[in-house]
Amino acid sequence: MKEQFQDYLKANNYTGFELKAILFDMDGVLYNSMPAHARSWRQTIEELGLRTDSEEFYLHEGRTGASTIHIIFQRNFGRDATEEEIRRIYERKSELFVKYNTGETIPGAREILNFVKSSGLKPVLVTGSGQPSLLDRLDQDFPGIFTPETMVTAFDVKIGKPHPEPFLMGLQKGGNLSPNQALVVENAPLGTEAATSAGIFTICVNTGPLSDNILTDAGAKLVFHSMQELMERFPEILKITSLI
Repeated sequence: MKEQFQDYLKANNYTGFELKAILFDMDGVLYNSMPAHARSWRQTIEELGLRTDSEEFYLHEGRTGASTIHIIFQRNFGRDATEEEIRRIYERKSELFVKYNTGETIPGAREILNFVKSSGLKPVLVTGSGQPSLLDRLDQDFPGIFTPETMVTAFDVKIGKPHPEPFLMGLQKGGNLSPNQALVVENAPLGTEAATSAGIFTICVNTGPLSDNILTDAGAKLVFHSMQELMERFPEILKITSLI
């Protein structure tokens, strides 16, 4: 594992890490919400008489809702959706998401967040979500971890993942940090691509149906298969980054 961190430093011309913050995605990292997202997106699109499948929305995970809708409209109609179409479609998708989402947190997520904070590092949320039903629950499920000042959501960004904008904003909210002062914990290819483009060492936790190679191809330097597995290795990760 040390080799991956050394390779990152060499490739980015850093002499070492000076960790100040850990940037966390939300869906699929903190909440087991992606099955509900995929199901509600698929049903919404099929209600329009269009074909899709649930796995497509794992590939779109991290995009803003408007961007996802534009992609589907371009594929089917050769044009972007109108503002009214976006509003109506996303409203329906959000309605279904509330119906299908269990609110279940990812096992190990709370432990990692508490460990990060107790280690003197700042947890920062970087999500493409604009779902109020999830955002409103963060302080209830992870008390004392995030504040509005340490959250980047769909309401903050103009472009969104896979553009590096969300993670560049995350670095700012972490304390105007440089990329070697943070790590990213992601689960999705677009988020991984965004974090990598922002120059940040990216760890993936593969909690969905996509293969590991999709995440490594997007730039993941390390891939784990549960937050519990990552928690087991996190003390080692912090030790390595403090010594090299």
